[in-house]
Amino acid sequence: MSDEWLWMSASDLGRGIGAGEIDPVELLEAFLAAIRAHPLQERIYARLTEERARAEAEAAAKRARAGHRLGLLDGVPISWKDLYDTAGVATEAGSRLLEGRVPEADAEVLQNATAAGLVCLGKTHMTELAFSGLGLNPVTQSPPCVNDPEAVSGGSSSGAATSVAFGLAAAGIGSDTGGSVRIPAAWNDLVGLKTTSGRLSLKGVVPLAAKFDTVGPLCRTVEDAAELLAVLEGGRAADLRGASLTGMRFLILENGLVEAREAPAAAFESAVARMGRAGASFERAHIAVVDEAMALAGALYTTEAYATWADAIEAAPEKMYAPIRRRFETGRQYSGVEYVRAWQRLDAIREEFAALTAGYDAVVLPSSAILPPNMQRLIDDSEYFVAENLLALNNTRMGNLMGGAGLTIPTGTPSAGLMFIGAPMGEERLLRIGAAAEAALA
Repeated sequence: MSDEWLWMSASDLGRGIGAGEIDPVELLEAFLAAIRAHPLQERIYARLTEERARAEAEAAAKRARAGHRLGLLDGVPISWKDLYDTAGVATEAGSRLLEGRVPEADAEVLQNATAAGLVCLGKTHMTELAFSGLGLNPVTQSPPCVNDPEAVSGGSSSGAATSVAFGLAAAGIGSDTGGSVRIPAAWNDLVGLKTTSGRLSLKGVVPLAAKFDTVGPLCRTVEDAAELLAVLEGGRAADLRGASLTGMRFLILENGLVEAREAPAAAFESAVARMGRAGASFERAHIAVVDEAMALAGALYTTEAYATWADAIEAAPEKMYAPIRRRFETGRQYSGVEYVRAWQRLDAIREEFAALTAGYDAVVLPSSAILPPNMQRLIDDSEYFVAENLLALNNTRMGNLMGGAGLTIPTGTPSAGLMFIGAPMGEERLLRIGAAAEAALA
């Protein structure tokens, strides 16, 4: 059975533990054996936490035998993006600037997960300091896409996605500032939840742009996303029972179709048609203020990112991959006045967007306008890197700028996801929508 365990959802593994059919220690050893034997191990995991994981799995097994499990996911092994602090274990955020950085305490969300009985497998590779949607990191490692070994896997939570997609973790915890959960989830045929800014703790999370940074899971099912959200905040999971698309109204945000290439656009339209047959209705609109917000993104993101990392970058610029370093350095050009005015305008745009979309259950668009680009071409052609990175982030960043929750689910077309944008703090409603859509698209 152990090989089958590698491909089960986290929730199904938890149910197996609860039924006495899966021993948490055997489950952990199955994952560790798979990781050690996998040819991509070093490209996916930055480091394993085997000693910690074994202690956590043994404790979960004792609780299971005693009938005192802490929750559905008690004893389930998951991976963590290498920007979540782990006590006594290096946390370097994919950057040589942080080489040898060893925190003294776990990130708060990792503390919550540990308190719920989850098992920490280790830390996964990522884009340098989380500042790219492609998942290319020549400085450390660039995990390949599960559907194309020559293509990137999406970023910045590249290892988080591939740890799940290649059967080396039951789920992965990533972060999303402009698309860093949803792009790798979509490109690797996973579910990815972008939480609302401020919902989950960022204490002990290496920052990129704290006003946009969010914590979120990458996993096999919408149910897993709901359960992991509950674990990360120490709450209760959304009730997904009876979720249905019947009577739901969705707005297709045509802004997200303008740049969409043929394959993701076709996958999106196919998904919309199948959801329609399941009872959903759709309207289409291009919302001008979304375009206005996108034009503000440079000032909003790069100013905060560069302000956060300028001292470290300027002290050792040679330690960074040049295209990523240049993204940070763009933040030099904006004044404090421009930055504040951009935020003031974005706050007003968010209110207008909320009013325009209030009558819909969610806004929908392709998760990414493009499929995963070729890794070597990105390395060889810096202009191609810049253009593809902007296209990769185009649609997901709309959700971050509008301040809402976001969810991507597979469409059935490899590396093409369907994205829902919901209201701020509306994760539970969005997860019910996602569960209904997931059933329609299965």
